[in-house]
Amino acid sequence: MTPDEVQRTLADSELVPCAELSLADARRMVEGFLDADVPALVHREACGKVGCSPKFQVLVRPEDGPRVAALLQQGWLETVRREGLMPEGVAPRLMPSAPAEATEEEGEPPCPACGTAAALVAGACSDCGLQLE
Repeated sequence: MTPDEVQRTLADSELVPCAELSLADARRMVEGFLDADVPALVHREACGKVGCSPKFQVLVRPEDGPRVAALLQQGWLETVRREGLMPEGVAPRLMPSAPAEATEEEGEPPCPACGTAAALVAGACSDCGLQLE
């Protein structure tokens, strides 16, 4: 997507922040989203307090949340593999690009990092340990 396409697409849309990052990281994240045809933009500085390092928000439409989550998870898994942090013989479970809502039959919603749908242990995912509460 081009910047003009993004502006037209997001002109009348409700936008929500999906991350607060340094300006360079926020721009990189937006570039990745645009490459995947997810409209996003860098918003003004999120924290203007003295002593606070500058943070900028990345804004997306709420309906793009599942795609954003999948892209972030994919980037995280690529980093884990690149750094050699994936244990031998472990196949990561990717979250579906549009996660289904949890139902009473399914129980818990899936973990945003590994996709495990299980009860939390001390507020963390029972599989990957991501702190969720």
